[in-house]
Amino acid sequence: MATTADFKNGLCMEINGELFTIVQFQHVKPGKGPAFVRTKIRNLKTAKVIDKTFTAGVKIDLARIERRPHQFLYKEEAGYVFMHSETYEQMTINEEIIESADLLKEGQNVEIVVHADTETPLTCELPPFIEMEVTYTEPGLRGDTSSSSSLKQATVETGATINVPLFINTGDMIKIDTRDRSYSERVKG
Repeated sequence: MATTADFKNGLCMEINGELFTIVQFQHVKPGKGPAFVRTKIRNLKTAKVIDKTFTAGVKIDLARIERRPHQFLYKEEAGYVFMHSETYEQMTINEEIIESADLLKEGQNVEIVVHADTETPLTCELPPFIEMEVTYTEPGLRGDTSSSSSLKQATVETGATINVPLFINTGDMIKIDTRDRSYSERVKG
């Protein structure tokens, strides 16, 4: 058991049989009435973020979760197969719990968040930045910045589509921010 004084970003708790993680929180002490904590929490099953207010000092049930390093091996009909980086045990997980599954490539290192009591995988998180080769993109015309965004679509080696600047060409290596699936920079070879 913990209280609202123990809140921190990333804390995992159980509410009504569902697991939630704290995205953001703020302690509020109004001039009149009791103090409370305003939070944004993410449901680990549905990934939906909701607002929830807790009375200050209320007890909450913490959930024990562990972040385990894994390596992506391959995709099969049953799901995605990962190998634990230290114990070499393999596990297969569904695509629904993988953030940006189309950016996974063989040999990629990821962190799988597991509910420690039930050994159930909750989420699979890619590293914040990954490097991919552009396999196809339309050639950018020099001086063509008439469009408001001056971005074009590019397909990377896993088949995912990313918006990139006009100067990126087929065969270039680019760095992608996996949190918002955006182009970060061109990687020098």
